Amino acid sequence: MKQCPACGQAIPAYKNPTPTVDIIIILGNGVVLIKRKNPPLAWALPGGFVDYGESLEQAAVREALEETGLAIKLYRQFHTYSDPDRDPRQHTVSTVFLATATGSPVAGDDADEVAIFSEEALPPLAFDHARILADYFAAQRTAA
Repeated sequence: MKQCPACGQAIPAYKNPTPTVDIIIILGNGVVLIKRKNPPLAWALPGGFVDYGESLEQAAVREALEETGLAIKLYRQFHTYSDPDRDPRQHTVSTVFLATATGSPVAGDDADEVAIFSEEALPPLAFDHARILADYFAAQRTAA
């Protein structure tokens, strides 16, 4: 336990969930997914941790560019996912954004590969990204 440098009192350590973002990037007739370089090794939505001093929107744009090489246009906040077990590494709370982009994605940063997938051809996904995409595609069908 840390101590206050001014008074010497014990400062409790708080365990708080870590904010993250995930981005559903619609490109052509599918969504952009990355194959992760780091555990858990699987396909995933582009995204990552929010840096100190950064808004959720800024983090989403930065992570998309770092991982896919795409300059995205956010058009809507979709949902927030907070199941404590959604990430095996630690408790995260992810805000998911919907975005569009033009161009061809190129794997970068934490991405080993990048590809565009249709709903019918999704690969096995990391974290709770299968649920996120199922929610997204279901919402698309009800909005049509």
